[in-house]
Amino acid sequence: MRKEWEIEKEKKQLKEEKKEKDNNVLTKHLLELPEKNKQILVLGLDGAGKTSVLHSLALNRVQHSKAPTQGFDAVCIPTEDSQMEFLEIGGSEPFRSYWEMYLSRGLLLVFVVDSADHRRLPEAKKHLHQLIETNPIIPLVVFANKQDLEAAYHITDIHEALALSEVGNDRKMFLFGTQVTENGSEIPSTMQDAKDLIAHLAADMQ
Repeated sequence: MRKEWEIEKEKKQLKEEKKEKDNNVLTKHLLELPEKNKQILVLGLDGAGKTSVLHSLALNRVQHSKAPTQGFDAVCIPTEDSQMEFLEIGGSEPFRSYWEMYLSRGLLLVFVVDSADHRRLPEAKKHLHQLIETNPIIPLVVFANKQDLEAAYHITDIHEALALSEVGNDRKMFLFGTQVTENGSEIPSTMQDAKDLIAHLAADMQ
C-alpha cells in the first residue's frame, strides 16, 4: 500500500505542474498582445459569466460558455463608426495578477459579478476597489450578472454589496442587471443598452 505522504507529494507535484502550465499560457498571450492597444477590459471573478456576456454582446444573441477563460480572450465588436476591442482576462487566481497591468492601458473597465453567489461578493468587492484605486478616472461599468437566478441579489443590493458609492466622484460609473438565458435567443434590452453605452464611453475616451 502506498504511504500517505507519497500520495500527498504526488498531489503537490501535480498542482505545481498545473500552476506552471497556467503561467506558460499567460506568458504566451502576453508576448502576443500589442503593447499599446487601448482595449475595453472585461474582468471579474471566475464563474461570474464574463465570457458568456462578452460573446452574447458580440453576437447580439445569447451565447453560453461553459469553459473558464484560461488567460486572455480578445473580441472585436463592430460599431456604427469603427469597432470596440474587448479584452477579457481569466478570473481565477493565477490570472488576477495581470488585471492591474492591463488596467493602465484600458479605455474602460467592465466588471462582471455573479449576483447569486452571495458568499463571493466581498471578494469581488475587494478586487474591484483594489483595481480602481490604481486608475482614478477610468470609467466603470458593472454587470450584476445572472439576474434570472432565484437567489440573485437585486441591482440595488449589488450596489451596496460592492460599495459602488465609494468608487470616486470623478469617475463615470454605471450598473446594469444582466442575464444570459436561452442559448440563441436575442440578448435582453438591458444588455443592448449596456452595449450602446459602452460604445459611447469608449468613443469619448479615445
